[in-house]
Amino acid sequence: MKKIILIIALITINMTNAQSIQKKYEQNAFTLVYDGAITKNEKGKVNIHPVSYKVDGIDIAANVYTPANYDASKKYPVVVVAHPNGGIKEQTAGLYAQRLAESGYITITADAAYQGASGGEPRHTDKPASRIEDIHGMADFITQYAGVDANRLGVLGICGGGGYTLKAVQSDKRFKAVATLSMFNSGEVRRNGFQNSQLATIQERLKKASEARAQEAAGGKMIYAGVASITDEEIAKTTTDLYREGYEYYYRTYAHPNSTFLYTMSSLLDLMTWDAATNMDLINQPLLMIAGGKADTKYLTDEAFPKAVNAKSKELFVIEGATHIQTYWKPEYVSQIVTKLKEFYQSNL
Repeated sequence: MKKIILIIALITINMTNAQSIQKKYEQNAFTLVYDGAITKNEKGKVNIHPVSYKVDGIDIAANVYTPANYDASKKYPVVVVAHPNGGIKEQTAGLYAQRLAESGYITITADAAYQGASGGEPRHTDKPASRIEDIHGMADFITQYAGVDANRLGVLGICGGGGYTLKAVQSDKRFKAVATLSMFNSGEVRRNGFQNSQLATIQERLKKASEARAQEAAGGKMIYAGVASITDEEIAKTTTDLYREGYEYYYRTYAHPNSTFLYTMSSLLDLMTWDAATNMDLINQPLLMIAGGKADTKYLTDEAFPKAVNAKSKELFVIEGATHIQTYWKPEYVSQIVTKLKEFYQSNL
């Protein structure tokens, strides 16, 4: 009887969580799920503008944030925000885009091609070249937006978006100031495993990715890597902060139906031969890299940062006590990060 009661209690809790998540998503006119999100556009305040454009023929869904009392006849500095792996524009990327807009910047954050509300098939493709082109594409669009000063263009890349940002700015000198938050080197982690835990299985995993591509080419079923859904018990048993807290963030507290941990298995053919930290010497813009002091991903920032030998200026800013995922939402850490970003962009844009 006690076991039955416990099961019923767990089901009730999960149903309550699901309803709460659905309510959060549905109650916002722009489907934003981050704390303090805009609920409606009001005169004299920061406003949000859903927009669409094409990158390589694919429809891209984006949100542009304009500062309070925005005047299209004036000129404003602008920041492009690249979202995390598995993330979308309605989550932490939107949070930072909004907070920077509150500080006087025009900002844009877009769903990556093949992901979120953007177009592209097969769904959940996650290839570096595409993610990097998304960042170039945001710059293409936003520098033509009314009121934007194209000569004061900055970029903020979060998690996987941070790794792709490091690569994008190596060649794209329209970006005058470069910041990353909780940078995740997708290539290194997909190749070596998180914290180099899968070095012994690289060839085996490449074989699986090759077989997945062969199956796709033959018209067979698409094979996915990653996690489609997860139970509370599985979350609790996850040993790394990144993945345990990531599951909680993406599948519980800040869930959105467009956000997923899935990616095509065949994407690994490109991911596993790529690395965010190569050619870092090509970055000659000012560089700010931010990471949590307790983040189990900090090693990725620590590896990349010293390689930026030609950056005009560079700083590694550590948020003491913060884990990777906590930098996405925890107010005390978000406030520190926004303050640092404001100082950085004000000095360099």
